[in-house]
Amino acid sequence: MEQIAYKKAGVDIQAGNEVIERIKPLVKSTFRSEVISDLGGFSGLFALQSRKYKQPVLVSGTDGVGTKLRIAFLTGRHDTIGIDLVAMCVNDIIVTGAEPLFFLDYFGTGKLLPEVAVEVVKGITEGCRQAGCALIGGETAEMPSSYPEGEYDLAGFSVGVVEKSKMINGQKIRPKDVLIGLSSSGLHSNGFSLVRKILFENEGLTVTDRLPGLTRPLGEALLEPTRIYVDVVRRLLRRVSIKGLAHVTGGGITDNLPRIFPKGVAAEIQVNQWSPPGIFKILQEKGKIGSEEMFSTFNMGIGMVVVLSPDELKPAMALLKRQGLYAYKIGTVIKGDGQVYYV
Repeated sequence: MEQIAYKKAGVDIQAGNEVIERIKPLVKSTFRSEVISDLGGFSGLFALQSRKYKQPVLVSGTDGVGTKLRIAFLTGRHDTIGIDLVAMCVNDIIVTGAEPLFFLDYFGTGKLLPEVAVEVVKGITEGCRQAGCALIGGETAEMPSSYPEGEYDLAGFSVGVVEKSKMINGQKIRPKDVLIGLSSSGLHSNGFSLVRKILFENEGLTVTDRLPGLTRPLGEALLEPTRIYVDVVRRLLRRVSIKGLAHVTGGGITDNLPRIFPKGVAAEIQVNQWSPPGIFKILQEKGKIGSEEMFSTFNMGIGMVVVLSPDELKPAMALLKRQGLYAYKIGTVIKGDGQVYYV
């Protein structure tokens, strides 16, 4: 009987080893002093500096990038999608006030293409550098017949730490508090099933098309990476007392802001305080989508909402301006039933 090698079954161990060797310098560029393991081990080791904390609380987050991956497949560009992966995890962690410490990724594909895998990891390491966390491990899985040719899936996991007494949980939010919106970089990593249906299925557009309101081809605009808010939020925390933070992901402001509200409050959002990026206008017009649906599906140009006492507004806005981040006073906390009202 003919002996069948693993490679003939569709798994190329040599390709996997090649990827590891090529990404080693990228991964090491993210290491913090607490990392005590090297790439290639069975697990990643991170020595928590527990003396810095009286009551350290570990905070974890996991996510993927959804069908935004399909834009990467259509454009053949894979060096930014990893930033999205990191962003979706660390932006969830930072809303508690935690510092992201380390990150792990999972890359699954039917046939491992080293050049594609390395480009994806480039994005992941860039995201980790922006977030200040270390990429201490991951998994590359080659699974023949599990994915269409040339496609892959991504998932990520991050862990952070926060002093228990400094955790942000929204319980101090009160009526008359102000809401600051931190600008998004675009669609981020949500709503792409609807995006693809409107633009590609219904309108018949391609990723190379140029549309009024966009300064670059459609595919590049859609691939704009999710903004990572870790650095700017940590700077804010050193300057003002933040009562609440909401990462605006799937469900928009409508669904995500109420997640941090205590009982008895609601939000009034003044939509004329900022102008969403052009991609949102394109989607609304071509998809004939009502404003309510837009705000409950997309971030509409606001990727993070900060809740502050009114007397903290001025110093917070001054700091954000110095950081070069567009930020807006988008509304106010009111008495209510936990809903978001747009005016």
